Amino acid sequence: MFDAALAKRTANTIRTLSADAIDKARSGHPGMPLGCADIAVTLWAKYLHHNPANPQWIGRDRFVLSAGHGSMLQYSLLHLFGYGLTMDDLKNFRQLGSLTPGHPEVGHTAGVEVTTGPLGSGLSSAVGIAMAEKHFDAVTGLDKSGIRLPKVVVLCGDGCMMEGCTNESASLAGHLKLDNVVVFYDSNRITIEGNTDLAFSEDTGARFAAMNWRVLTIENANDIAECDKGMAEAFQSDGRPTLVICKTAIGWGAPNKQGKSCAHGEPLGADETAAMKKALGMPEEAFTVEDAVRQFCANTVTKLQEDAAAWDKEFQKFVEADELRAAKIEKLLNKTLPEDLEAQLLAAAPVDKPVASRASGGAVLQKAAELVPALWGGAADLAPSTKSDIKKADSFSADNYAGQNIHFGIRELAMGLAGNGMALQGSTIPYTSTFFVFSDYMKPAMRLAAIQKLHEIYIFTHDSFYVGEDGPTHEPVEQIAMLRSIPGMTVIRPAEAHEVAQAWAAALRADGPVALLLTRQDLPPFAPEMAARADVSRGAYVVDDDEDFEIILIATGSEVHVALGAAKIFREEGIATRVVSMPSQELFMRQELEYQESVLPSECEIRISLEAGSTFGWDRFVGTYGLPIGLDHFGASAPYKVLAEQFGFTPEAVFQRFQSVYMHDHCDCGCDDCHGDCHHE
Repeated sequence: MFDAALAKRTANTIRTLSADAIDKARSGHPGMPLGCADIAVTLWAKYLHHNPANPQWIGRDRFVLSAGHGSMLQYSLLHLFGYGLTMDDLKNFRQLGSLTPGHPEVGHTAGVEVTTGPLGSGLSSAVGIAMAEKHFDAVTGLDKSGIRLPKVVVLCGDGCMMEGCTNESASLAGHLKLDNVVVFYDSNRITIEGNTDLAFSEDTGARFAAMNWRVLTIENANDIAECDKGMAEAFQSDGRPTLVICKTAIGWGAPNKQGKSCAHGEPLGADETAAMKKALGMPEEAFTVEDAVRQFCANTVTKLQEDAAAWDKEFQKFVEADELRAAKIEKLLNKTLPEDLEAQLLAAAPVDKPVASRASGGAVLQKAAELVPALWGGAADLAPSTKSDIKKADSFSADNYAGQNIHFGIRELAMGLAGNGMALQGSTIPYTSTFFVFSDYMKPAMRLAAIQKLHEIYIFTHDSFYVGEDGPTHEPVEQIAMLRSIPGMTVIRPAEAHEVAQAWAAALRADGPVALLLTRQDLPPFAPEMAARADVSRGAYVVDDDEDFEIILIATGSEVHVALGAAKIFREEGIATRVVSMPSQELFMRQELEYQESVLPSECEIRISLEAGSTFGWDRFVGTYGLPIGLDHFGASAPYKVLAEQFGFTPEAVFQRFQSVYMHDHCDCGCDDCHGDCHHE
């Protein structure tokens, strides 16, 4: 039975633990842990289905602390409810190597579902978790089984509500009627600069109601009884996502800082913490948990584990009742891939005629979706252009959560963050898609995907100035360097259909985020002998070669064909040439040094890189005497073939650049036919 008095004592314990840890670290944000302790204890002790003995329990509700700066609230809960965080872990808050970093990190601390920090990102990722959960329930039939279905519970603050990603994600959630989402909004009306009246005066409840959310209010969310009453209603679905506006006082219980902006992001200090403990009637000694509080939490955990065991029994019976269903569930949860994945994807690739890599990518996607049930996703209103819809599948909608094609609308940031949540849910390899230039709108989400090492796939088409007539606003230049600068992000820019198929295979086998960069314009397929050499999995390989080559042309994507054309001119001029296709710098740099040396031998110092984007970063491959050819300025509006001539992306222009750099302009040897090998003598 839920004991409100002990729950209040537990909430006050969270307040003292949080204040003590932040004071000891001399860093942190006490305002939210103090203000939201009553909400959190009521939720964790009575309404949230979770299992501390198995943090990855499939039947759990997901708790997402979107206002990640309030991390000591979550760490205190994890400690009290038996998730393995010790008192020493709390004492090491924000210290190097601790399990209690400044913001919660998934995969680092048991019980943390999402890496949060950037405000609003947690709520937006929670929408993705809810989408994936709805899909899993629908395709497995769990939604019709009568078994309790998990919810996604978010605790956020005023800052989350101001961020644009929250509005995008909430709009999508309301449209999709994701009634498995319950958001508790800590409305304390305080930010770092002062009262929210400085910059935020909207009616947030009316905004969410307009986006098809049910809106409830807890007038005093620092009262356990009111929290209990509000949650009882919130956890009964009315067919819409639910926003609960929780009116709190930031820093509640701290007599001189409660309700003030100084409580938000700085330690209370020894005197104020002592005064708070005295006002709340709590023990003076730091990091103290009373026996009654320990017992209250232990009793709760016992009940939670009993409920989890009962749910598991129902779920196992449901699984075993149907062999086909059991097999599907296993494939989804394990994200099973066929052993002959590459061969099957290659067989699906259109290699008999020139075709844009966005089109060959779309063809390969059809086969990939057939082979990998966990793969599904969508685009930001661009599927007809990015070729990212699954032809034989329905749309994912409020009327059909089993659909595999998501219509994210023109909400790129929400799409990226929802993709993160889909990957975190555990039964999905999500893909998201838009024009490459709009990856700028997705950068925060992609960075978080890399931090969390999430397995998701980005399909970015219209990958260069070859977009043509749409002009510089739609022609990506610096975006490729941006993606490559993200630690843990794998970027693959395939040259034609064989490489596209292999790129998809590499993306499906990856253990982190992968970006596929695909063309608008047609690309000729490799001849059979070149196709036989293709090996995207190693990042770069020799696609065409002369014995005793004197120069190496390194290219990605559509520029591989320019390099092959240039190689013919070099050979006509008596210059032996090697052509290397490098679809992925990241995959290449993960290879052993011996392989890297075999592709780009050190003794060949004359190297030219070709890529229709920024040359930033190519120096590590072309070296001191190399020539990076790219686009270090914005594009223009014209037919793409005109732009190729204008920007020097033709075989003839490449050879002319070579001549201007490596021949007489830089040679004083006096010979009539010198080229690269005397450039540095």
